Amino acid sequence: MGVTASGTAGAPVDLPDSALADTLLERLTATYAAAADPGRAASMRAYMKDIAPFLGLTTPDRRTLSRTVLLGTGRPDEADCTAVALRCWRLPEREYHYFAVDYLRRHVGRLSSGFLPVARHLVTTIPWWDTVDVFAAHVVGGLVAADPELKAAMDTWIGDDDLWVARTALLHQLRYKDATDAERLFAYCVRQSGHGDFFVRKAIGWCLREYAKTDPDAVRDFVTRERDRLAPLSVREALKNIGP
Repeated sequence: MGVTASGTAGAPVDLPDSALADTLLERLTATYAAAADPGRAASMRAYMKDIAPFLGLTTPDRRTLSRTVLLGTGRPDEADCTAVALRCWRLPEREYHYFAVDYLRRHVGRLSSGFLPVARHLVTTIPWWDTVDVFAAHVVGGLVAADPELKAAMDTWIGDDDLWVARTALLHQLRYKDATDAERLFAYCVRQSGHGDFFVRKAIGWCLREYAKTDPDAVRDFVTRERDRLAPLSVREALKNIGP
C-alpha cells in the first residue's frame, strides 16, 4: 500500500538509493542465513500464526548477529534508514523485518516527519503485533514527539479502517509518561471503544494501563465514566495495576 506525505493511503513510497543499505543487506542476508535453524523456524512460524516464514533465530542470537552486521558501518541518514527498512521488508523471513524495526528504533532521531508515510507502509505491510507495536511506541511515537504537527495525522489514523493503523495511533504515546496528551488519549479510546477486533480492544487497555503509571486517578475516572462503552477486556487491562 502506498501512502502520501500526510501518512494516509495514496502514492507509493519510493525506495531510495543507498550504498549503506547495499552493504548492510549483503552482510545481513549472509550472516542470518548462515545461522538459520529450520526446525526452530517451523515452530516460530506456527507460534506467530503463519504471518511469515522464519529463519529460526532466537532473539538473543539475532541481536548478536546484528551487531556483527552493523560493525564498522557509518551513521545513516533518513534515506539510508528508508532503504534498509524497505529492502528488509521485501525479504520473506520475519527476522529481516525485526532487523529493520530495531534499526529504525535505534536511529529514530535521524528521521524527519517526512518518514511517516514509510512508517505507515511498514505498519500495513505484513502486519502483526510483533512489528507494529515497536513501530507505534518507538518510531511513530518518536516522530510525533519531535513534530507535534503530526498529531493531526494520528487523529486521522485512529479512524482508519486498517486495525493496525488504528492500533498504532492508540499506542503511539505509550512511552510519553508526563508528556502524554491525556485528552487525545482518552478521545482515541472512546473513538475505538466499539471496535470488534481483539487487537484494538487490547491496545485500548494497554495504553490506559501504561498511562495509569503516571496518572492513575485520571485513568480510573475515565474508565468509570466510559465503562459502558469500553469492552470488558479494555477495562480489565486498564485497571490491572490500579484497581477499580
